[in-house]
Amino acid sequence: MLVVGAGPAGVIAALRAARLGARTALITRDEFGGMAANDGPVPVRTLAQAARLIREAKQLRRYGIEGVEPSLDYVRLLARVDEVTEDVRRHSLLRDDLDAAGVAIHERAGMARFVDPQTVESDNAPRLVAGKIILCTGGTSRRLAVPGFDLTATHSDAWHLSAVPPSLLVIGAGATGVQVASIFNAFGSEVCIVEVAPRILISEDEDVSAAVSAALAASGVQIIEDAGAIERFERCPSGVRLVRLADGAADSVGASVAVVAVGWVAATAGLNLDRAGVQIDRRGYVEVDSQQRTTAPHIFAAGDVTGRAMVVHEAVREALVAATNAALGATTPLPAQVSPIGSFTDPEYASVGLTEAAARDGHDVVVATVRFDSLPRPIIDGRQTGFCKLIVDRQLHSVLGCHIVGERAVELAQLAATAMAAQMPVEQLALVPYSFPTYANALGRAAIGAATELDQTGKWAVDHLADI
Repeated sequence: MLVVGAGPAGVIAALRAARLGARTALITRDEFGGMAANDGPVPVRTLAQAARLIREAKQLRRYGIEGVEPSLDYVRLLARVDEVTEDVRRHSLLRDDLDAAGVAIHERAGMARFVDPQTVESDNAPRLVAGKIILCTGGTSRRLAVPGFDLTATHSDAWHLSAVPPSLLVIGAGATGVQVASIFNAFGSEVCIVEVAPRILISEDEDVSAAVSAALAASGVQIIEDAGAIERFERCPSGVRLVRLADGAADSVGASVAVVAVGWVAATAGLNLDRAGVQIDRRGYVEVDSQQRTTAPHIFAAGDVTGRAMVVHEAVREALVAATNAALGATTPLPAQVSPIGSFTDPEYASVGLTEAAARDGHDVVVATVRFDSLPRPIIDGRQTGFCKLIVDRQLHSVLGCHIVGERAVELAQLAATAMAAQMPVEQLALVPYSFPTYANALGRAAIGAATELDQTGKWAVDHLADI
């Protein structure tokens, strides 16, 4: 077995294959850990933690604590980011488990490429031949085909700036773009977000988009939605200018640095997939079936390269299925599962399951929303911005979706995902005794609200007491 790519998908695939008895090798172009450890969630969350600490420090006087205003040493922060990513690579990415399982690891091998369907070569590793191959090469930032694009940066470049820019232009208001904007706004940059869609976070529930947009605007971030067509980027006295065409008129906005975050594409350049008989779909992602098998029967794929759900926990699920089928035979399909997503913005947001609009398309629903400013813990912490919204099927009493904006939203969404995965009826979720005062009380109160609307007599509590 040969696994190409050592991000979360590659690491799990290699470990699974080895533990199932396959003689396994793992090859990676750069550092062990892939984008997640070196350029994604780990470094991003470290920067988000710095932004959180700055916000917390600004609250000290509200709690009777005197001190100087915080100031950011960005060079020292980047040193901390490097320290964290190295620590994660060493201790948290199953490196010891791979060694114990006998996986041969070829790190910093350079670009891997197929020579023929079963042979892979690279610049800094031996030529490798395998009966089965699993592609876990991940993704890369999407480029815009407009003049002057070379003047822009990616989110990766933003994490490696030598100093906090005075002003920052973020093109694209999906999860990555909004996170970049939020973090650098906390660091002191004057931030402008440009989004061609009608609203930021277009794939999220509309209430989530509205709440995050309002919070960003209140913190000083300029947001341009429905921005029209991007014509070009050009140099200007401040740095980079974006020229756009909206409603037949040209407009422009400039900043010291322009970060483009308009999507994620499969990292397949240079792999020579045609030599292996592996086809890509119309979007450029590697085609896989329900067993994670590509168009070449002996080659499987998992993670961002497939273009399915490009988050770490989904990459891990796909990797487990891909490695199992590669080692034992392609008989196990990827099971359907709820998948929480979220972002470490200020305020955080997270979701799992259907948006309210999607749920109403096919279900008669009950929607219960609890505002954070009505809960003790957010009030105690001075973090009253946000809400927890639960969407429930009126007939089946099952939870269809949960959407959260506010402090610890990403953690709170995991509780909702667990309840949904366990197929708990909302009444049973409402009777879970969450500790007080916690942010989890938001989910509990929302569940109580939905259960009460379904049965205002209160008999639901009696009927489900035996189930907890």
